[in-house]
Amino acid sequence: MSQDDPSCPLCLRPIPNDVLQSLHHLIPKLKGGKGGETVLLHHVCHKEIHATLSEAELATEYHTIERLRAHPRLEKFIFWVAKRPPEFNSRVPSHRKKRRRAR
Repeated sequence: MSQDDPSCPLCLRPIPNDVLQSLHHLIPKLKGGKGGETVLLHHVCHKEIHATLSEAELATEYHTIERLRAHPRLEKFIFWVAKRPPEFNSRVPSHRKKRRRAR
């Protein structure tokens, strides 16, 4: 880890070069954000955003880091992940309910 490592704007932990990372489109590409503003996040933080919010919610209500950080589920996640080292990665549970097959 170096002082020059960028910080994840969601969890505020450093993002070392050797850590899984991804670019998040603040407005989803499918909702008009292609070519729009992106932010570099830990991969686990990016997965949590998409497990929490739909593309429509991201486009209309949660298109800034400040709004993302204020979402109740993401607030809890940020508090939890802040205690982990920057290289921490985990499976992220989905909030979406699975549909039952009609029998």
